[in-house]
Order: sequence, then C-alpha cells, then structure tokens
Amino acid sequence: MELEVAQWLVSAEAAPWLQRAAAEKDPESLSAADRWRRDLPGEKAAAVLGQESLRRAAVRKLGGSASELFLTRDGLEQATRPTVARWRAERLAASGVAHVWDLGCGLGLDALALVEAGMGVTAIERDPVTATLAAANLGASARVIVGDVADLYDQVPSDAGVFLDPARRTARGRSWDVADLSPSWDVVTSVLDGGRVACVKLGPGIPYRLLPEHAEAVWVSDQGDLVEAAVWAGRDAAPGRRSALLLPQGLSLEAEDGHLPLGPIGSWLYEPDPAVIRAGAIPALGRELGATGIAPGVAYLTTETHQPTPYATAFEVLDRLPYRERDLRAWVKANRVGTLEIKKRGLEVDPAALRRRLAPKGPASATLVLTPTSDGAVALVVRRA
Repeated sequence: MELEVAQWLVSAEAAPWLQRAAAEKDPESLSAADRWRRDLPGEKAAAVLGQESLRRAAVRKLGGSASELFLTRDGLEQATRPTVARWRAERLAASGVAHVWDLGCGLGLDALALVEAGMGVTAIERDPVTATLAAANLGASARVIVGDVADLYDQVPSDAGVFLDPARRTARGRSWDVADLSPSWDVVTSVLDGGRVACVKLGPGIPYRLLPEHAEAVWVSDQGDLVEAAVWAGRDAAPGRRSALLLPQGLSLEAEDGHLPLGPIGSWLYEPDPAVIRAGAIPALGRELGATGIAPGVAYLTTETHQPTPYATAFEVLDRLPYRERDLRAWVKANRVGTLEIKKRGLEVDPAALRRRLAPKGPASATLVLTPTSDGAVALVVRRA
C-alpha cells in the first residue's frame, strides 16, 4: 500500500467507504473488485476491500474489537494475542514505570494494551505506511514516531520502560534466526542490559545460550499454543530465571536445576504443555507429579496413578503395541478404528503419512502415542483423561 493511499484510508473521507465494505458478502471476490472500481480509483478500492477482508480475519484471531482496526497482512500475522499483550502490559505497569517506549510498534496493538494498562506510550515504527495505520489505531492515546529504532534508542528516557518486538521477516519469509532480526541482535542485547525495565518478545525457539545471564525468560503458552519467549530485564526481573506461563489461567512453573529420573511406563502418560518443555521445566513438573521420564530427551512423563495438572495433558495407557507398522495396521483393522490420532516424540516418523498407510476404517476412534523407551520404541494406545 502506498503512503498516500494509507493516509486516505485512515481519513474521515474513507470512513463511509469502509462502512459500506462491511456489508460486502465477499470483499475478496472479483465481482466486488469490479463493482468498487466503478466508484473509486483502483488503489483506493483495493485498499478498502482489503482492509475489510483483514478485519474479518482479525476478528477471528483477536476478537470483536479488531473490527475497527487498520491492518496489514504481515502485521496481522505477527500480531500478539490480546491475552498475551494484556499480561505483558500488566507486568510492565506493576514494575512501576509510568511511560513505555514501544520500539518497532507495528500496527500498535501491543501499544494499545499498554495504554489500557494506564501507561503513557511513545511508539516507533520504521515503515511510514505501518506508522500511519498505527497512529490511526492509537489515536490521541500515544505518540507515533517514524524512524529507525537503532537511531532513536538513545532518546528513550532512563526512567521509561521499553518493549521491543523485533521484526522476524526476511525476503524468504518468517525467520527464527537472530541474525535476521530487525533491529539487530546488538540492539536487542542493549535493550536487555539491565539498566531499565525492558521486555523483548522473541521466538519461542531462542537458544538458552543467547539469553543474557542477568535477564529473565518466560515462555508463554496461550490456550495450549506456544506463542513467544518474553525476555525481561531491569528491576523485578529475576536474573537467570526460566519459567513457563500458561494463559489465560496465569499459571507459572519455574524451571529448576536437576535431572528427571527415568522409569517404565505406568498407567498414565503426560504430555507437558509446550511452554513447560521449552522453559526446561519438565524436571520441576515431574517432581510435582511424582512422575518419571520414559527415555532420555523425550518430553513425556509417566505415573502409576492419575495426577491431574494444568501443566500437561494426561492420557490413560490402555495398551502397549510393538512399534511395527504391520502390527499397528492389524490392530487398527481388528478394532475397526476409523478416526485415528497419532502423536509422537523422539522418532523419525510422519504421523500423517503413517495414518494413510494404516488405512483406518470403521466406527471407532483411537489415539496412538509413538515413543522411545528404555526398552525400545513402542506404540501406546491411550485415552485422554
């Protein structure tokens, strides 16, 4: 989208057109595009219809309040979930900062959460089009500056908090390599130097070795989906602490030193939440449950009796089968299984391809867990608690 079109899109002149687009059955259809080009120049018609299409997708991802936001496709893809943005904003507010600089604010959705938490906000965005849309989303509640974070970081007051969500996109698409971050990894480590209250949103796969020793890392799971690693520095950050946070419950489990003992598979199997796995908190969860592991490096726990926990999905072990395709095919056929879920860890197997080869057919449903054990690979027939 050109800057001139973006400026028109957020103006009062475009408002009636956006309202009209909301009534379109399919704003992405060729017929809608043809009709709209009779009344508006092509770029403006495309911008209005595209905005309506993005808003409908945003409502599904972010909730009803997204129906009036100004969006881009990349910005929506990278947008923080509302529950996560609120958690982060509330923690920043609890740290005592009155003003937060959002470095690389994108469409301003995290900044909106900061404003709603009662803080003043200054937002920086390098791309003029995105900055125009962010300013429209934020209104008078925040100041938006067009510029490069690396050039403007020195202007952040020492008593202000900082939130940084580095761009992770390249010409090849989304990247999790810190070498591809924008602003650079050097800027990220400067933000996390401990001199101020700061939070950096990183991909959940960030290697432990890259985390500053004085920073605290929280792996965040929202409704069972691992969404980010939030790295904190400054006052109230616990140096070296790693933990898993489960939203929307707000439950936290801290990683601890130590190893998880291994043992035979009992009557119950537990699949930890992905945030627990990435935070390295499986030994802590194992101790909490009185559970053992089943094989080195395999993120399953087991107990003989059911121990309910919000940090893992529990499965009752109904049967143990040899991990051989012909045996699995015979079991599926004998039990008339038509709906088959296959879960796996620690084995080189494509569950979707295996499911096709097992040719499930029948009225029954089942879940198989394929995993190494100390006695070799097995297939477990399980049932969710």
